[in-house]
Amino acid sequence: MQQFLGAPRAIVADLLNATAQLMPLRMSAPDSGMRIVLQAEPDASKVAVLSGGGSGHEPAHAGFVGPGMLTGAIAGELFASPGVEAVLAAIQACRAAPGVLLVIKNYTGDRLNFGLAAERARGDGIDVATVLVRDDIALPDAAQPRGLAGTVLVHKYVGHLAAQGVELAQIAERGQAFADRLLSLGMALSSATVPGQHQGKRSPELGLGIHNEPGARKADPQTLQDALDLVLAPLLEAADARLGADAPLVVFLNDLGGCSTQELGSLANGLIARIGLDRIALMVRPAALMTSMDMHGFSITLGPADADVLEALRAPVETLAWPGVSTPRPVTQFDPERPRATHTPGSGRRDAGLAQALRQAAETLVAAKEELDALDAKVGDGDAGSTFAQGASAVLEALQAETLSTGTPAQLAQELAALVEHSMGGSSGVLLSIMLTSAAQALTDGASWPEALERGLARMRETGGAGQGDRTMLDALIPAVAALRARPEDLSAAAAVARKGADATSQMAKAQAGRSAAVRAEALEGVVDPGAEAVARAFEAFAQAAASARST
Repeated sequence: MQQFLGAPRAIVADLLNATAQLMPLRMSAPDSGMRIVLQAEPDASKVAVLSGGGSGHEPAHAGFVGPGMLTGAIAGELFASPGVEAVLAAIQACRAAPGVLLVIKNYTGDRLNFGLAAERARGDGIDVATVLVRDDIALPDAAQPRGLAGTVLVHKYVGHLAAQGVELAQIAERGQAFADRLLSLGMALSSATVPGQHQGKRSPELGLGIHNEPGARKADPQTLQDALDLVLAPLLEAADARLGADAPLVVFLNDLGGCSTQELGSLANGLIARIGLDRIALMVRPAALMTSMDMHGFSITLGPADADVLEALRAPVETLAWPGVSTPRPVTQFDPERPRATHTPGSGRRDAGLAQALRQAAETLVAAKEELDALDAKVGDGDAGSTFAQGASAVLEALQAETLSTGTPAQLAQELAALVEHSMGGSSGVLLSIMLTSAAQALTDGASWPEALERGLARMRETGGAGQGDRTMLDALIPAVAALRARPEDLSAAAAVARKGADATSQMAKAQAGRSAAVRAEALEGVVDPGAEAVARAFEAFAQAAASARST
């Protein structure tokens, strides 16, 4: 399975059913052979606005049916126009209205089918007018520019006019004038995956339509800025020519279907910076509104920022998909208040032996970076060695700068807690900082180092939710602290049980905490937990340095 879709013939029905179940809509009966959705209770005193076209562009068009936007939508098969009979049936369903406006994208099938349905409806005594959207600028010399994402803005504009009670002829005239001033251009890194078709993905292209047809030309963007420049340079040039140099703009960033939320955010940030806050009068909130299945690309639409356009786009609507609009503004920044240090780092006494033991343990972790990363790559995300090395490097720098109070236990614990919190990423740094912070308080209260570490370890277990046997660094840390509590002077014994605990993790078939908890049992077999291994190596190095200091 490559897509979360039903059978190709059922896709359109699935899409419309979902929309009709989530919104107060009426839907044509399945046995009619037509796919029409209408507002459940449209205002019969206002002009009805209908649109539609091939499916595969969701949420267009059914997602925009609701008060203040579309009265109804007619859907065809994937990338295929609905038939004349379906369009005519939708018009006839709105005959109680004082007129019906059809918004048509400029594709041959849509133009012909909607056009013929309009003629037949007029012959039946229904007042019908049309607005043709042709906002694509990919081929400047094209006799019939395609209708792209600008269609959504037209839906919003004419839907608002209709809701205000404007008469049909005026809506059509103003709607066409607005549509003719819209400019859109898209680019994609790869083409769409169309169910039932097996053509391969195409490489990056500029100037794509929304029916998976090839773009106007190949493209080769190397960066986000390259991609934006390829689209915005011709768009802004065309906007200056059509709307006036440096004229305020309405801006719409449309996801063609395959962009992640993060990509859309990066594109929006770059887009605002490239056009400039002063020129963007209003921006539709970035979203997938006129898609081409899962096409990995985006389109940008620019339009005039006339007063009536801004009013229409800002007006609230009751639809499934309209995302709303914003006026971009400068970012307001503030300086977060940092916790005040209770003392100056390194202002306490010094203990040369303890400093050397800390140095040797830290150097051991830095040297083990690649080995620990390799272990973590088998059971996690491959950065455990880097994480512990970052904390160890911070300790080495502090020792070099003499900002560790190695002879004042409570102060040293506080300093180490701050170091690992700020230098180590992920949960390991936070958990170790919790342990050391709690230990610092215990030392302030008069506890010994083993007692303080035991209290800190209890707080760490309570917060982190893991314990011995859960295949984490606690499998080495818990027995080591217990050994220190029993024999405070015997660091070698603590190192030995830490090593035994770390080695035991290689036989644990299931992790109960950390990233390894999501890894299957066979992948864990024979692999020592990298956190436990880091703790064991640190204890071994610390014990060795302490022993060397005692022998001299």
